[in-house]
Amino acid sequence: MELKPTFLGTMVALAAASFGVVAALAWNSAITDLVKTVFPHGQGLVYEFIYAVVISVIAIMVVRWLGKLADREPPKS
Repeated sequence: MELKPTFLGTMVALAAASFGVVAALAWNSAITDLVKTVFPHGQGLVYEFIYAVVISVIAIMVVRWLGKLADREPPKS
């Protein structure tokens, strides 16, 4: 049975995205625990929101950068 290149490419992209989500969840858990450890009880909520905003801004910047990079890439024939 021969796999079509489109199917194989899609499967690779899905696997990469899945591992990316797992890594993001691991980092989220680690950073959340760090915030809880560093800041006293009751004050962590403010810092968690600050963390969420900072991560969101970074994510937006990375996605925009990747979009610009994709636009510069010549189409494959």
